[in-house]
Amino acid sequence: MIKANYHRYLLDFKTPSGTSRGVLTQKETWFLVLERNGCKGIGECGLFRGLSCDDTPEYQQKLAWVCKHINKGVTYLLAQLIDYPSIQFGVEQAFKSLTSLTHPLELWGSEFTKSEQSIPINGLVWMGSKDFIKAQIKEKISAGFTCIKLKIGALDFETEYQLLKDIRSEFSKEDIELRVDANGAFSADEALEKLKRLSTLDLHSIEQPIKQGQIEAMQVLCAKSPLAIALDEELIGVNTLASRTHLLSEINPQYIILKPSLIGGFSGSKEWMRLADSKNIKYWITSALESNVGLSAIAQLTYLVTDKNTPQGLGTGSLFTNNFESPLKVTEGKLWYSLENTWEIPYF
Repeated sequence: MIKANYHRYLLDFKTPSGTSRGVLTQKETWFLVLERNGCKGIGECGLFRGLSCDDTPEYQQKLAWVCKHINKGVTYLLAQLIDYPSIQFGVEQAFKSLTSLTHPLELWGSEFTKSEQSIPINGLVWMGSKDFIKAQIKEKISAGFTCIKLKIGALDFETEYQLLKDIRSEFSKEDIELRVDANGAFSADEALEKLKRLSTLDLHSIEQPIKQGQIEAMQVLCAKSPLAIALDEELIGVNTLASRTHLLSEINPQYIILKPSLIGGFSGSKEWMRLADSKNIKYWITSALESNVGLSAIAQLTYLVTDKNTPQGLGTGSLFTNNFESPLKVTEGKLWYSLENTWEIPYF
């Protein structure tokens, strides 16, 4: 018999982090802990308030339901949790953790977990003043990143455009790959003109230029934009095979962004990958402000299922003052699983 319980945890940002939705100072997350015959497993339910489709008043109640029905197994639980993708993510992790033969947080053994290979990642630059953004960019470049992702949409477009233009005047596309993420900041009426202007700056792609749910407008943008578009928030809340198939067929984007905490964990991410592969749509995986517990799980999956040369959107775990010690470290723009570092496993 498996015993299960859950815990709420607040991650504190070292520096308030700006997005088009506002400034973040804390990130709420939940942990599901399993125990059977003296062995324990842990999974992170990476709820993202204001963004997750399962941000509901019944969230804690649903976690209690999971604990009560934990012995019905993964397949049953995932089917019943279709509207709670972050809990699906935690359930899959926890069961994999419980059955790990090596370490509770080594879910898949690979060259990555053996510290023989790394994962290229983009350096994330947060919104803020022009000087703040420039300082972050210089820091990322000096740290060895060759791909930088900038959040845009908090400042006025002209200011952000000039900032990107300044970056490009100093660093060519051969020097730095630039990705931008609008988080739906553009209106559907003005988006195409802005995308045309941004395309002159040799950007790699733009994530979610307009708000999710405007399927027809997004389809037009993906067909006409000279700048490649990646769907991000558009995937959130699209939780069935039929709806996922329909979305990709209708919009036909150049890329999709996979955030396991927001789209149904490992199984949900793999389903999106299969659909994207069938339509020649490319993708990369991105974390969503999980603690090092969830980040490590995502990184281990990422190493196994993605192109080894494509920079992934994995965080570094260094954003928070009270994260858990882990083997994860970033060197020269790559994420490593360092065997020299030990794990601090919460609630064990």
